[in-house]
Amino acid sequence: MMSATGPTWAAPPQKGAPMANGADNFYTSDKVTVQKVTFKNQYQMTIAGNLFIPQSLDRKKRAPAIVVGHPMGAVKEQSANLYATKMAEQGFVTISLDLPFWGGSAGQPRNAVSPDIYAESFSAAVDFLGSQAFVDRRQIGAIGVCGSGSFVISAAKIDPRMKAIATVSMYDMGAANRNALNHSQTVEQRKQIIAAAAEQRQAEFNGGAIKYTGGTVLALNADTHPIQREFFEFYRTPRGEFTPTGVSSRTTTMPTLTSNVKFMNFYPFNDIETISPRPMLFITGDQAHSKEFSEDAYKRAAEPKELYVVPGAGHVDLYDRVTLIPFDKLTAFFTRHLVSASA
Repeated sequence: MMSATGPTWAAPPQKGAPMANGADNFYTSDKVTVQKVTFKNQYQMTIAGNLFIPQSLDRKKRAPAIVVGHPMGAVKEQSANLYATKMAEQGFVTISLDLPFWGGSAGQPRNAVSPDIYAESFSAAVDFLGSQAFVDRRQIGAIGVCGSGSFVISAAKIDPRMKAIATVSMYDMGAANRNALNHSQTVEQRKQIIAAAAEQRQAEFNGGAIKYTGGTVLALNADTHPIQREFFEFYRTPRGEFTPTGVSSRTTTMPTLTSNVKFMNFYPFNDIETISPRPMLFITGDQAHSKEFSEDAYKRAAEPKELYVVPGAGHVDLYDRVTLIPFDKLTAFFTRHLVSASA
């Protein structure tokens, strides 16, 4: 099922020359046609997406396609559309999607965490692509940026229709919440977080207001951590800020407190080796604070696999800095494992 209509979105910043250091989150291309679409996942939740079709596409033939997922807590207009546009320029049909509970996709309460439903929506996007007459169902791949890297791995373990999987600046959202970066969180601290979420559940059941946790700060001060500054520059400035109409201002990246603990039970890298012989590409920056997650996934995965480290790139750099993002690497990867493999 496809609909050409969807929610109304706030206008993004004026598109023009890339910002400092090649940042170009809102990049558009006259070589690509974009259509808003909606489709259902297995739970009958409506998923909002953007379908990107190369202008040069011969619709009498079937083309390879790629699903693109946005960073955790973001929306498709943040990073995912950029990747989808760039890959469509290379001849792939692509689709970016809003994960459930975020952006234009269904789900209440807003900003809820549900790793299983997030992963399911990548499979739903494959369902949608497979229904298109101009898409080759044997040639569908997926890209997950940041948290979506762990969601797409979770999906691919039980959905063999994803023939090639790439992650960029991946976060293992389970490990990040259980252990924090560099395993800096103790088990006792984890238990305190879980206890606070349980107390808040009761408060909300009794009629209390929903509370949110983590996410990107709304203002900087002298004590703001460098990683928070990195996210702030993208999510809270014209570089990448995007707020859907009708949504509370700047709530992206802020999940509900009571649902965020569900990540504690999320182990996307368990059985990652069973994805083989489908190929996996893990892209990270050599300066990325998240590099540990790509390295862990690469270590656990079976062949064929590749860890590609981008010199001079931090975590958020690979969201939108087109001078650093290795689109040529992604193009070669999907051409080899989707197009050539099915020739």
